[in-house]
Amino acid sequence: MARTIISPLYFPGVGNESRKMHPLVPITAEEHGVEILLAYATADNFTGKPVYAPAAGCWLHAEAAPLLRKAVALARPLGLSLRILDAFRPAEAQWALWNHTPDPEFLADPHRGSTHSRGVAVDLDLLDTASGQALDMGTAFDAFTPLSHHAVTGVSVEAQRNRLLLLGLMNAAGWDFYANEWWHYQMHAAARFPLLSDTVLGAERMMRE
Repeated sequence: MARTIISPLYFPGVGNESRKMHPLVPITAEEHGVEILLAYATADNFTGKPVYAPAAGCWLHAEAAPLLRKAVALARPLGLSLRILDAFRPAEAQWALWNHTPDPEFLADPHRGSTHSRGVAVDLDLLDTASGQALDMGTAFDAFTPLSHHAVTGVSVEAQRNRLLLLGLMNAAGWDFYANEWWHYQMHAAARFPLLSDTVLGAERMMRE
């Protein structure tokens, strides 16, 4: 399928026509069978304050959404659910995070752009569906420490197993992983997708005023 790559940022107008043009689709708990807790819409993130607006929606590229559905379907027979902590992250948000903590080990340099800003990455953890409790992953989301890396042995055996379980589910669903963050998954060859500004969402923009 042909794809137009617009670089470095995709800035269509903000009217109804642009709403039809942009490649993002909304991800909802009801339609996709996930729990959504966008960390950057709250103060519970490494910046200590909300980056997104309180009512920010959860979005993914239309080509990434089917891979999320597949991961949900693979987790369901195991009594597990996926909880999304971040998905599409506007380029403006990537700059806000970078300006706070310019750590290239855990944050993509916004000059190059994040896979989140292309709409093809998701941060997530696992929940026990029956209890609604999060599985122990050894560190918190966005813990900027080597203990957040895949394949470390400095976390509990249970946490190592849970990370491998998430890794297996996501890989089987067609996602690639990032070695430094157990929570981050992205589409393969993600750089082929354009970086997206918050303006693509028109009236549904995610960023705070």
